Amino acid sequence: MKKFIPLIILAVIAFGIYNWAVGFNNTAVKYEADAKTSWSNVESAYQRRNDLIGNLVKTVQGAADFEKSTLEGVIKARAEATKTTINAGDLTPENMAKFQQAQSGLTGALSKLMVVVERYPELKANQNFLELQSQLEGTENRINVARNKFNEKVNIYDIHTTQFPGKLLAGLFGFKEMSRYKADAGSENAVDVDFKFGDKKE
Repeated sequence: MKKFIPLIILAVIAFGIYNWAVGFNNTAVKYEADAKTSWSNVESAYQRRNDLIGNLVKTVQGAADFEKSTLEGVIKARAEATKTTINAGDLTPENMAKFQQAQSGLTGALSKLMVVVERYPELKANQNFLELQSQLEGTENRINVARNKFNEKVNIYDIHTTQFPGKLLAGLFGFKEMSRYKADAGSENAVDVDFKFGDKKE
């Protein structure tokens, strides 16, 4: 019987390692899926913004003699932002940078549009335009919330797959570090899609 003791010990150790590996893998799969779902919510929030901006452009196009170059800038930036998407399974630093650049370009073009609108009283009084402004403000908040939640999920996943000893298994199972959504340059002076014009109420 004694000669089987080493085999029994090895079997117990092997079983323990197997259970640990399975538990690590299943947890990593869950955390990765949570992060990918959060990314889908980020893209959904940005898509809503793109749709609202499309409607805003249509409203502005109806204004007489509106600055053509400014409007074309928004249309071009929106087209670029709409076509720049990332598969949830391919969140590389390069792809994230391209996505952020496209969205930042649209944000900048939209800000310029709002400055120009100041010179068009008929737009500032247009009910449809005012409603779109309000919805865009709410969407900017949704985007910030969605991005923060995405980064939280990525953080949980990355901690699980990069801390020792889990890091030993992450490479074997094909789990790679995921990129977070970084703050845009100058975001400390957050984009003021401030659609409340000069006649603010105190």
